[in-house]
Amino acid sequence: MNVCLAEIAEINPRFDKSKGTKNDELVSFVPMSAVSEESVSIVSPVDREFKEVSKGYTAFQRGDLIIAKITPCFENGKMAFAETLPRELGFGSTEFHVIRPSDGVEGKYLFSLLRNPYIRRAGKNKMKGAAGQRRVPAQFFAELKIPLPPLDEQKRIAKILDAADALRAKRRESLAQLDTLLQSTFLDMFGDPVRQDWKVESIENVALAEKGSIRTGPFGSQLLHSEFVDAGIRVLGIDNAVANEFRIGEPRFVSEEKYQLLKRYTVKPGDVLITIMGTCGRCAIVPTEIETSINTKHLCCITLDPEKCHPQFLHSYFLHHPMAREYLERNAKGAIMSGLNMGIIKRLPIPLPPLDLQQSFADLVTSVERQKARLRKHLAELDTLFNSLQQRAFKGEL
Repeated sequence: MNVCLAEIAEINPRFDKSKGTKNDELVSFVPMSAVSEESVSIVSPVDREFKEVSKGYTAFQRGDLIIAKITPCFENGKMAFAETLPRELGFGSTEFHVIRPSDGVEGKYLFSLLRNPYIRRAGKNKMKGAAGQRRVPAQFFAELKIPLPPLDEQKRIAKILDAADALRAKRRESLAQLDTLLQSTFLDMFGDPVRQDWKVESIENVALAEKGSIRTGPFGSQLLHSEFVDAGIRVLGIDNAVANEFRIGEPRFVSEEKYQLLKRYTVKPGDVLITIMGTCGRCAIVPTEIETSINTKHLCCITLDPEKCHPQFLHSYFLHHPMAREYLERNAKGAIMSGLNMGIIKRLPIPLPPLDLQQSFADLVTSVERQKARLRKHLAELDTLFNSLQQRAFKGEL
């Protein structure tokens, strides 16, 4: 049996003032940033007094579903089932829709259905508002038709989906632990350069001693968006480095003829890329199997002197070392590095451990990356399984 969501749940229920909540009573506060699109859960809610948040925020309670309604948070899957909310009453961003299941509806079952990628695609098509401020209207959820089997069947389906999702969570946790291992090992090996009496250089002095070893991409009329083509020489941008590891992102290409005019911006295997526009301060290493590519003006590209500095060492140093973080936050306007530029990067001080020690760390990174690749492959398989189960549940076939 298919029913409209509004028949079995309240959409954006009004806050019940008759409960007589006291001004100094503690409630859970959940800003948009406290909802993880990766784990699809509330992370790190904070206690606030009721009087601080009772006006200007969205009220919800334990057992409600909260779903981001504004772009791009909605499309990214920012939503959560407030089953384990620390306080009975919660307040959060005004950009949340609240869905409160009625009696006879299993909250986990409903949440599992609404996590379906189909919902995000359908909701995106119903968004209203100006560019950058588009929102999914409450009416979309009110009119959304979903299958509603008996309560026992809902619980059975929710249990199956929970089990599959728990396996995915374990794989993500394993990946996070490997990243933590690398970071802690790096700091153990290189975190105290003063005690080791290592020489401190600038990035400019560990780059290859040739013109253009530290460079940004073509500016202004050198490369126009209209000059991108469907195939040819790849153009690297923020999306290739924003995850702090190199990933193939949006397909951008220039013709061979255009490339000949921009050859000085060619990236090389082992180059270190740092984002300096948009999402600043992210870092990635160009892989050995890179096809011929150039970088955009949004990236600073560094070709290192292999006799002085290993790319893996610079990558981890830039992201994790206290000396690097302190310098960047002092010179680049805070942790978001809104003022990061090539000059700041060139002057970044970097201690130089012996190359064999740098290489030992790089070898560890290679080993860990192999393990991460296996975990990512398994996670992708689990994602496929979970999506298949979701689809079957939504069709009433599970």
